[in-house]
Amino acid sequence: MISLAERGEAADLAALLARLLRWEKAAAARLQADGPVLGVFARPARFGVLAIRPLRLAEPARLDVTVSAGELLEGIDETAGTARVPAPVTGPSWAGVLPPRGGWEPLAELEHGGLRGAAEAVVAEFRKRTEALADAERTREALDALAEEIWSRPLPGTPLPLRAVHAARSLGFLRAAAPAVVLARGVWLRLRTPLGSIAVRRPGSTTPGLTVTPR
Repeated sequence: MISLAERGEAADLAALLARLLRWEKAAAARLQADGPVLGVFARPARFGVLAIRPLRLAEPARLDVTVSAGELLEGIDETAGTARVPAPVTGPSWAGVLPPRGGWEPLAELEHGGLRGAAEAVVAEFRKRTEALADAERTREALDALAEEIWSRPLPGTPLPLRAVHAARSLGFLRAAAPAVVLARGVWLRLRTPLGSIAVRRPGSTTPGLTVTPR
């Protein structure tokens, strides 16, 4: 059992897990703690990114385990601000290759309003171009290729692919008022917000593909 320093963070964790499960019923999460902060790592299906949600613990803990997102969600008590850690599962491949903890270089600071606008613009473009396709052309392969084209573009002024911004918006990470920061280290890029981070490998490095997820 883990206890969170802020009860509201239990509700935030539950909301994150519910979103993951909506996209993938068998979603997993890796939990890491070595002190007063718990890191929850997940790979939201169809985005080709890693999501990182830090949570403050009521007491320092040491933990490193990959679990079922569904079972973790079932063990959350939002009123008490606690979560029961379920039995470990055989982790997916992404759980063994996490981004580094430190040594990140800041590249840009961005307002959340601009990031939300950028995400909404490409979602609107995807829908418009999808609707323009003839029925016979609107295949899964064609839609996936269109999504890859649009969300692989870099956010203007940064090397960060728009898929990272799209994922942050879809996971509710762009609700805070404080600016977000784009950071880099080696092959990794990261969009850090007060509510969580999205990490993605640089274009050209090995990374899962992006498929259709207009919402």
